[in-house]
Amino acid sequence: PTWEGHPLRKDFPARATEFDPYSLNLAKQQLEEEAARFRPEDWGMKRSGVNEDYMFLNLGPNHPSAHGAFRIILQLDGEEIVDCVPDIGYHHRGAEKMAERQSWHSFIPYTDRIDYLGGVMNNLPYVLSVEKLAGIKVPEKVDVIRIMMAEFFRITSHLLFLGTYIQDVGAMTPVFFTFTDRQKAYTVIEAITGFRLHPAWYRIGGVAHDLPRGWEKLVKDFVEWLPKRLDEYTKAALQNSILKGRTIGVAAYNTKEALEWGVTGAGLRSTGCDFDLRKARPYSGYENFEFEVPLAANGDAYDRCMVRVEEMRQSIKIIDQCMRNMPEGPYKADHPLTTPPPKERTLQHIETLITHFLQVSWGPVMQAHVSFQM
Repeated sequence: PTWEGHPLRKDFPARATEFDPYSLNLAKQQLEEEAARFRPEDWGMKRSGVNEDYMFLNLGPNHPSAHGAFRIILQLDGEEIVDCVPDIGYHHRGAEKMAERQSWHSFIPYTDRIDYLGGVMNNLPYVLSVEKLAGIKVPEKVDVIRIMMAEFFRITSHLLFLGTYIQDVGAMTPVFFTFTDRQKAYTVIEAITGFRLHPAWYRIGGVAHDLPRGWEKLVKDFVEWLPKRLDEYTKAALQNSILKGRTIGVAAYNTKEALEWGVTGAGLRSTGCDFDLRKARPYSGYENFEFEVPLAANGDAYDRCMVRVEEMRQSIKIIDQCMRNMPEGPYKADHPLTTPPPKERTLQHIETLITHFLQVSWGPVMQAHVSFQM
């Protein structure tokens, strides 16, 4: 509460070295300590009831496997939790602020980390936006490669969800199996991109390099492997009466609540809301693929899991179509703002060599666009 200024505004320094040296005197220390003092009344809680005094416990700020700290203030009567108030927005990633001091191209690795499990899925909206800004049209092969790799990361993300979900409900074994499946997916991802969790592999105008020899065999093996494993998870764990008893009707919300809270993706579709950007506003050629949008109705913990399991089956269908119908052609656009230009041309044309030099040192320079939308 003692913070001065607006750290995400353009006029706020982006680097620590731009600030004056920090000093902490006794008066400032006492001010900070007093500002951090917990007062239940400020959180809508009472210090005591008719016959008891309450105890207050800070759960966190901790790191719930998401990149932003989360805190819950608990009000306890003995061992009973009387009330709890979540404190969200405790920590801001500052991705936009970091982008201010990066070039258009050097910001790509930051997008991998916006959702730590999303990998290249987060490269995609960024490079699509830059390409729209620059007027770059990518070859058809680029679109299909991007879709295939994005769906691989959708699967690895959902598999982590599935294993830890079942573990949290009380079963230990399945998480080891889902991680085995993730390793199989990462074997394919690493063979194609050279990296695993954060490939930062998409580029403005294309991808970093062409598909390697033998990629079809790796993809085919995975496409044939995963559906049988999903059947096993469903039969062994998701149809288990204990898991159902602990998740059906638990933490349910409806579509209206989901929209008010900003819920997206599988969490929104579990309420019955039929909305998937790949269908509603297709990008990168998703309109050319056959797949369904899994839906549920109850919006509870069980439905949110089942929607994700079915989404993995649909991702497998999309990956299979990519494998069978991969177009021929270049893996990046022939455009002056594509990074970097084709190597064979940089060795033959001085203009292309200069473009390569400037883009590697500065990054692409976009024209300013001004638009106002109501």
